[in-house]
Amino acid sequence: MPDLVRALPLVEDEVRRLATSSSLPVVNEHAGRITAAGGKRLRPILVLAGSLAVSGTVPDKAVTAAACVELLHAGSLVHDDLMDGATERRGVRTVNAAWGTGPALLVGDFMLARASQVALERVSPHAAALLARAVADLVEGQVLEVLDLFDADRTPEGALRSVERKTGALFEVGCELAGHCADADGATTAALARYGALFGVVFQVLDDLLDLASTSRRLGKPVGNDVRQGVYTFPLLRALTDEQRRLLRERGRGLTDAELAGLLAGLRQTSMVADTLAHCTSLAARAVRALPDLPASPALDVLRELPGAYLDWAASQIA
Repeated sequence: MPDLVRALPLVEDEVRRLATSSSLPVVNEHAGRITAAGGKRLRPILVLAGSLAVSGTVPDKAVTAAACVELLHAGSLVHDDLMDGATERRGVRTVNAAWGTGPALLVGDFMLARASQVALERVSPHAAALLARAVADLVEGQVLEVLDLFDADRTPEGALRSVERKTGALFEVGCELAGHCADADGATTAALARYGALFGVVFQVLDDLLDLASTSRRLGKPVGNDVRQGVYTFPLLRALTDEQRRLLRERGRGLTDAELAGLLAGLRQTSMVADTLAHCTSLAARAVRALPDLPASPALDVLRELPGAYLDWAASQIA
């Protein structure tokens, strides 16, 4: 699929340009370092493949939209790292660790604002509005998570509501922008957006599962971080025994390393992994069924295969 292959480096170049487009070198230094650290780039791939599947080509505005979505995502990660007190992401120091909490907030703000500004100027006012809506959804999802911190009685449904907004919304907006950039009709664009929303939930729930069931060696970061920070996720909440829930109620904020290790070991003896993988398999199938009826093409195959491929990869990372 040469169009998609050629477009991905163009998106990477555009992300780099946008991240370093401040008039202040110090902002460019930190924003550029974070975006250069890499990542899966799933969201830009969804924009490009979606546009290609609809129109048979990748228009220039789809490349720009893909870069805007990735810049927005990167800016949100700067804010996430700040809230979590994280010191490293993807092998590089976080902005808050390298420069401080206040400056990190400003760098994240710059990246979010630049993404919407460029979408307004170079894609369309509608594209900018979609990105602004996604930011609002992301913030609301994060607020829902904060309200439930260290709440051992949080419901799995409550955890999913947060996931749908804080992660699902960015996948959704990428797919919606794909339809918009390809001049798709309303029904096609809505179907792409639904696919993205479901795929986003699959992605986040699997990420949450890996934090509980993988290893530090495989993930490249400590496991159990969500539990340490009081973020009780969908896989955890569905698997907790009464005794484990009581431990979190009584010791959640003061959980020792030994207690956390015991909790994780106990969870791995339950059906948590199998149940979560089965739930995500069902969601991935729903995502694929949500795709619009489009002519067969390699780009459409990419969209169909991505949720299952990510599911397989996540399963391979479980201890």
